[in-house]
Amino acid sequence: MDVDEILTGLYSEAGRQNPYPWYAALHRHGPVSEVPARAEHRTVTAVAVGYDVVDQVLRDPGWYKGMPPGWQEQEILRTFLTSMMFVDPPDHTRMRAVFAKTFTPRRLGALEPVVVRVVDTMLDRIAEAGAGGAEVDFVADFAYPVPALVMAEFIGLPEADLAWYRQRVDWIDEYMDVAGKTPERLARANRAAEELRDYYRDLIAHRRARPGEDLISGLVEALDGGGVELTEDELISNLIVLFNASFVTTVYMFSNGLPLLLDHPDTVAALPGDDALARGCVDEVLRMASPVHFLARSAPRDTELAGVPVARDENVLLLIAGANRDPARFPDPDRFDPHRDGPPSLAFGVGLHFCLGSAVSRLEGRLALPRLFARFPGLAVTQAPTYSGSLFLRGIDKLFVATGS
Repeated sequence: MDVDEILTGLYSEAGRQNPYPWYAALHRHGPVSEVPARAEHRTVTAVAVGYDVVDQVLRDPGWYKGMPPGWQEQEILRTFLTSMMFVDPPDHTRMRAVFAKTFTPRRLGALEPVVVRVVDTMLDRIAEAGAGGAEVDFVADFAYPVPALVMAEFIGLPEADLAWYRQRVDWIDEYMDVAGKTPERLARANRAAEELRDYYRDLIAHRRARPGEDLISGLVEALDGGGVELTEDELISNLIVLFNASFVTTVYMFSNGLPLLLDHPDTVAALPGDDALARGCVDEVLRMASPVHFLARSAPRDTELAGVPVARDENVLLLIAGANRDPARFPDPDRFDPHRDGPPSLAFGVGLHFCLGSAVSRLEGRLALPRLFARFPGLAVTQAPTYSGSLFLRGIDKLFVATGS
């Protein structure tokens, strides 16, 4: 197949359900491929699937995130593009420094008992729901509520608000997909961003009056203490993006990872009590089933990537999920191996925009997976998983299981 046929297949419904054969086909064309000049590809010049090239571009601060035309007119784009995840230096450096001061080892360490408490509560609910062999939706009863409740406590969101919050997260994620740029989805995403901005504005005012130990309280204290180069509007943009990014990727880490793990019963049986194995399983799930499948970067100058010319300001699509299965860097890349010695996965990015919430996600996975299988050693999937259908954030939205107890 040529590159045009591969990309057409990747964008198809079959490709959305299982993109990995298409990534493997791209690897056979080399680490970078020129994208054919077609209307649907008008914003992308090349597609990179090789690990080393994707890693190189993400680490190079010269490669920047281009602003789409008319972004100032859309609330969702204004929110994204005034957050550290989407801006470039010097604004990125300024914003990230503020958040880095509040993502302290002490605050992360204090999360461990929170994760254990939330996980054990959800396991109790699964046991009750799955009694007598009844099916349980693993996503609804575990993969979603665990990171939602943990991030809510970490950031400082009231648990009672999470159902309302989830609908707005869903509207934003629908718009983020490559096929999501419809007027209807844009309108919903704009509404979500507007409502979330109002929500955080009220929450910040509440924390000013009654501070706690959560992230918002720490950020408000830093903001009001002076010497911090961050406006309240920028703080709100970053809180919206941070919660979305850290929370959704963790949901999909759990839901994508469960079928992978259950295909390796010896690993599952050994997980309880083996912290090193738990870390390895989290890393391998993130490599093989990365929640975020691609990013885009714009060239700072006329250049070449693996022999493919890219003109200044042209975009390259970086296939993170494909790079994580690069056979040149991961021998037998489709094999699950929690003891793998290869380079780190690119699931959370690298360089300037490395995901600030990655430590929280990894902590949740490391603590939750051994407890899950200690409680339900006979856990089994009972129906074919239902995937999101998104190529940007790819994950399992419904996964029915039996607890085996």
